[in-house]
Parts: sequence; structure tokens; C-alpha cells
Amino acid sequence: MEADRFKQLTIREVQTGIKTGEFSAEELRKEFLTKIEKENPNLNAYLSVFSEKLTDTPAGALHGVPLAIKDNINLAGQITTAGSKILASHRSVYDAAVISKLRAAGATFLGKTNLDEFAMGSSTENSAFGVTKNPCDPTRVAGGSSGGSAAAVAAGLAVAALGSDTGGSIRQPAAFCGVVGLKPTYGRVSRHGLIAMASSLDQIGPLTKNVFDSALLLNVLSGRDPMDSTSVDQPIVDFTANLDKPIKNLKVAVPKEYFGSGLDSQVSETVTRAISQLQELGAKTETVSLPHSQYALAAYYLIMPAEVSSNLARFDGVRYGLAEAGDDLLDTYLASRSAGFGAEAKRRIMLGTYALSAGYYDAYYLRAQKVRTLIRQDFEKVFEKFDIIVGPTTPTTAFKIGEKKDPLAMYLADIYTVSVNLAGLPAISIPCGEVAGLPVGLQLIGRPFAEETILRVAHQYEMTKSK
Repeated sequence: MEADRFKQLTIREVQTGIKTGEFSAEELRKEFLTKIEKENPNLNAYLSVFSEKLTDTPAGALHGVPLAIKDNINLAGQITTAGSKILASHRSVYDAAVISKLRAAGATFLGKTNLDEFAMGSSTENSAFGVTKNPCDPTRVAGGSSGGSAAAVAAGLAVAALGSDTGGSIRQPAAFCGVVGLKPTYGRVSRHGLIAMASSLDQIGPLTKNVFDSALLLNVLSGRDPMDSTSVDQPIVDFTANLDKPIKNLKVAVPKEYFGSGLDSQVSETVTRAISQLQELGAKTETVSLPHSQYALAAYYLIMPAEVSSNLARFDGVRYGLAEAGDDLLDTYLASRSAGFGAEAKRRIMLGTYALSAGYYDAYYLRAQKVRTLIRQDFEKVFEKFDIIVGPTTPTTAFKIGEKKDPLAMYLADIYTVSVNLAGLPAISIPCGEVAGLPVGLQLIGRPFAEETILRVAHQYEMTKSK
């Protein structure tokens, strides 16, 4: 196979190539492993690579498709670090629900990808195992927290990948690396086997090279899981079936708050041109207001750390993970957590513990939850009249490695994405152009469980770019 074809190779092309005998699933896997061995030392997209074939590849919907898996998703028998020293030697004892589904569909697993520690970050600079570089410009970040997965897909080190999205962690790196990133509705995909960061916000989703592949992967990943009480029993549909259906007269809302101060002018121009292309496809656009969106970031950074402080309490140096000896049990806890957690994890644990503490719960956490309700109601009001909401995925293109040393400046990278998680909505980021050679993402937001609509609009837009 030609080397540059790896960057364009899609799931559909893998299916065709195996069917026609151009290559076998095993031959393709070995070619990807050779490319990873050559290029990953520079990118640091993978934390571990599976040199041995893990399973047979049944003739399912993903037969022989080489996938990368974010390293906070459990894969039986493999190291799962969540990007943290505290789990550096932790070996998963079971498959996450999504891994079981992918195995049954015949997928091939290439390895586990880098991420910000416990998915806490917007650049993958918070990983205990080094930063992942952006394939579009190695001096810049790949985004986060699913930076390794996005970089692997963009560089042709995987046909597609899985990530997790708590406040934009699939969509933001997809925008930075110029790939497609889909965050499903909360409850559409099982979280069983995902190492939890913030349980009311986390959702697993795909990073792919085109919209069709995202739809195809969602077909496999979706469904009620008795092991996850938050998963929802929704009808299983074929998300690829209506991708070619025209979007004429579709009602598209453009929030004015998404085009205010803080948005790079060239990114704004690029996104505005993309919205004009939706109009040319027959969609009807109108400016709307999401008045409480200005409070989304503040609410998110109270609710999320509160859940982090609860979820990360289990990593204590006793049951699993890094264990540092102490004089007594409390000393063991302190030593293990001090050595095992990085600066950002400690910051969020402390912030969350403070927000939940006596005397501050009502003033901070409870108020943030009330704002969350108002944000969700804003979306509900818009969706009474409109089919989708569109805007930029990120306020800027990928920034330089080491550029954002202030945590608050880093948090602003998620300003357009966190409200989607607070409301539990589906959203997708698709490439819509470049600024100075760096990709720009267009974000499409849908009603709960309306992935079919945002995928169709995204696909129709994608087709105009390919002509």
C-alpha cells in the first residue's frame, strides 16, 4: 500500500480492500504497525502498541478495521493508564462495553492512545507520559483530552479511534487536528469500562476521517447496556441510511454568543463561510440567543471537579495502581496520591472537594447545577423552532506547545463545547477550512438522540468540500 494512502484510508475503503483481496486484515494490521513504529516516536500519539494480534476478526461491520483506543477505556489484559503515573502499571481485567461491541464487529485494535491525565485537559500536555504533537504542525498541541486519538487518525496511524468527551475532549482535538469528532447524546453509548472523570458528563465517541465512518461506528457503539444505569434504551437505527438525504429547508440556529469576543477573527470568517455553504444547500439559518451560555464554563468547572473529587477517591494506593509505603493507612494514602497524581488532577480534586464541603455546597455546587438547568432550557427553547445549532468548535486554531501556562487560559479552549455536555446533547466537529495552514472545526449540535440529523447535515456539508 502506498504510504500516503494511510492518511486517507477510511473504513469503507478497508471493507472494499479486504473484500476484493487487495489486502487481508492481517496484512493491513502489520502495515499500520510498521507505520506506527516509524512515526509514533515523534508524535507520541500511542502510549502502548499491540504488536501481537489480540483477537480473531469476525466478518462483522468492522472486519479488519484498525482502530486506536483512548487509554482510559479498559481493554482486557492490556495496560490502561488514563495518562497517569498512579495507573502506570495497571492492567485491565475486563473489556469496556464498547470494546466488546467492537470485537464482535471484527475490529482490529492497534494500541492505546495518549491523553491528559484522567482526561483532565485541553491539550494532552497534562499526560504523565509526555505531550502528543499535532500532525499538522509538530510545534503545536493536538488538543485534548483525546489528543492521542485525534493525532493517530490525522497522521494515518489508525483508520479511526475512540475518545471520550467530558467537556469537548473529542470535538476540540478533532478540530485542532482536522478530523471528524462525534460526541453522542449522554446515554446513547455505554460508559461501562470507561475510567470515570465526571460521571454525569462523560461520553465515549468516535474520531474518524469522514462523517460516514462516524455514523458507521455509532451503529456499532450504540445501545442499552445493563451494566450502565445511565445508558438509555433507544431504538437501534442505521445512522448511515439517511446521510445522502438533502437538507433543504432545514432550520439552522446560529447563536450570537458564539461569535463574540475571544473568537479569533480568521476562525470566525472560516466558520461563517461554512454556514453560508449550508445556506447554499438549502438550509435556513437564523441568529438566536443562548443567554446563559456565558455561564457555562464557570458552571462546568464547579460541577466537573466535584465529580472528579468523588471518582478519583478510589485511587488510594491500596486496591490498585501506584502504592507508596507509609507509616500508617493515612500516610500511605497521602504518599501514593502525592506521587501518583499530576498538578492538574490535584488542582481539580482540591477545587471539587472545596465546592462540596460544608458551608460552600449551596454557594457553589448547587448554584452551578441550577445554572446547568438554565443552560439546558436555553437549548430546549431553541430546538422548539430549529433542527440544529451551528458555530465554531474552538475559539482559535491549535496553539503552541507550552503556550498556555495559565490554567484559566487553557480552560477557555472549551468555551463552545462544555455547554453541550452540561445539557447532555449530541454534537459533532467537522473540518471546515484552515487558517495559516491549521484546521478549523465547525460544530453542529442536535436535539437529544438526534445524531441522525447532525450526521446528515455534516455529511452534506462534507460532500460540498469534496467536490
